[in-house]
Amino acid sequence: MAEMSDAEVAPVAVAPADEDVPQNLMDALKNVLKRARIHDGLAAGLHQAAKVLDRRAAHLCVLAEDCDLPEYSRLVEALCREHGIDLIKVPEKKKLGEWVGLATYQKTGELKKVVGCSCCVVKDYGEKSKSLDMILEHFKKE
Repeated sequence: MAEMSDAEVAPVAVAPADEDVPQNLMDALKNVLKRARIHDGLAAGLHQAAKVLDRRAAHLCVLAEDCDLPEYSRLVEALCREHGIDLIKVPEKKKLGEWVGLATYQKTGELKKVVGCSCCVVKDYGEKSKSLDMILEHFKKE
């Protein structure tokens, strides 16, 4: 059995750095949407989102501010208000489309094409994360 000298240091198991530490609310939202998509807890598009909102099965609703038709925005806002569902607005529907998985990428990893998404709803957050805590804390402040 070999003994360690004073100069040698025993290897220490280091926990991986948490990559999920968000810098702002939009980064946190991006991470939460990614986790929800992985756990099949995301409904994208107005039709699917309206069905989930009407059934009161949603935890969070995300609406793009640059939605083409103001009637869509009014409908989603009214459903969220009526059923007490948290609503976050994002500036661009193309960004939201990328976050919910409506984008194609080249082999190099560069963005090729993004389909805009005006509205999406989170039915299941998936696992707990710091991003989710940040979003839930945002709604407690309001």
